[in-house]
Amino acid sequence: MPAGRPGPAAQSARRPPRPLSSLWSPLLLCVLGVPRGGSGALPPEKPFNISCWSRNMKDLTCRWTPGTRGETFLHTNYSLKYKLRWYGQDNTCEEYHTVGPHSCHIPKDLALFTPYEIWVEATNRLGSARSDVLTLDVLDVVTTDPPPDVHVSRVGGLEDQLSVRWVSPPALKDFLFQAKYQIRYRVEDSVDWKVVDDVSNQTSCRLAGLKPGTVYFVQVRCNPFGIYGSKKAGIWSEWSHPTAASTPRSERPGPGGGVCEPRGGEPSSGPVRRELKQFLGWLKKHAYCSNLSFRLYDQWRAWMQKSHKTRNQHRTRGSCPRADGARREVLPDKL
Repeated sequence: MPAGRPGPAAQSARRPPRPLSSLWSPLLLCVLGVPRGGSGALPPEKPFNISCWSRNMKDLTCRWTPGTRGETFLHTNYSLKYKLRWYGQDNTCEEYHTVGPHSCHIPKDLALFTPYEIWVEATNRLGSARSDVLTLDVLDVVTTDPPPDVHVSRVGGLEDQLSVRWVSPPALKDFLFQAKYQIRYRVEDSVDWKVVDDVSNQTSCRLAGLKPGTVYFVQVRCNPFGIYGSKKAGIWSEWSHPTAASTPRSERPGPGGGVCEPRGGEPSSGPVRRELKQFLGWLKKHAYCSNLSFRLYDQWRAWMQKSHKTRNQHRTRGSCPRADGARREVLPDKL
């Protein structure tokens, strides 16, 4: 050994020790089985919950839900595929993220009266997955924008009613279709909506049985159906923007309001009035937007107001004391 050169034992003593992590890393990777793509990386899961709709019978928008593990720690590409059910080649949607992160829009070149097959493919570096196939006809998934120009107004002095009017959505006016509507309303200080289903294809409706002197918010939505003879209902639109209106305050005098009470021998029409009101209430409930029921109801209200006014006049003439303490008697009507 040359003079002055340290021996093997001295070289070993001077060499810094290797860290334990460098010795355990290959062992840990082997035991834990961490894939090369990164910690926790997995192949994609099957997308599900595909839904599609059309706004003009020429386009189609679809969205879906990724697998339960989402991106699985790796970037995942999603492709919406579609084709005619019995023939034709596969097509790939190109306009993604139109109504959310997992959505795509097909703008044109769709056939009518022919079903399509639609599915979604998810792909990352570790594999791929394909959703179940959705089969649909474009005519069966038509929707519209919410009805525009919703107006809510009072019905004269009737304190328990509001009139609602709106315009049909313009997008489908040139197509052969019918539309049915829904109305929902709530009072100002509540979050609970009441839905009116039986509006049919009218563009106006009267809400009855409301609270006097109360602010209501009203919304309307549309569902096209029967397009070119389709037997399936379309898809409900979004609700229109809320429109507010208030019912008139009640002017009915309460107890002690200064109205003279009828004399003991004077017959009362209270039971008849109650029965008539119950009948008309039932009629309103079962024909909510029927023009006939509301014509009858309005006639009854006008008759009640007139008879109430006449009865008050009779009471003033026949049963109210005069200033000198005497009482005036009502002469019987001449036949």
